[in-house]
Amino acid sequence: MPTPKRAVIFGLAFIVVLLGVFALYVWLALHWNYSEGERAGYVQKFSNKGWLCKTWEGELALITLPGAVPEKFEFTVRDDKVAADINKLVGTRVTLTYEQHKGLPGNCLSDTEYFVTSIKSMPAQGTYDNLIVH
Repeated sequence: MPTPKRAVIFGLAFIVVLLGVFALYVWLALHWNYSEGERAGYVQKFSNKGWLCKTWEGELALITLPGAVPEKFEFTVRDDKVAADINKLVGTRVTLTYEQHKGLPGNCLSDTEYFVTSIKSMPAQGTYDNLIVH
């Protein structure tokens, strides 16, 4: 039968190992993306929110066919430089490059699983600057 001192040491070691496994899981979830891609539309909402863990959260209205129900793409931004770039382009037509990270615990790290890594301005619809003619 273990002594009380050994039981305390074993309990503390067990807690440290659990915290280490959890930290490794969170690190892997943040650095190993499930998918990546681009979405085009208009950034219609973008804010820095949260009580303790402030995150940049946004909403992109996707470009659809006229008369179709608009689809929203909710996203998170971790880089302050990218957040500043997005703030400059709110309300304009843009393309967001994103990575999807599944399995993040809680919503302290983000409200979504889509992390925007860059933004690119697009010409307004109706202009023919990048029209490809064959």
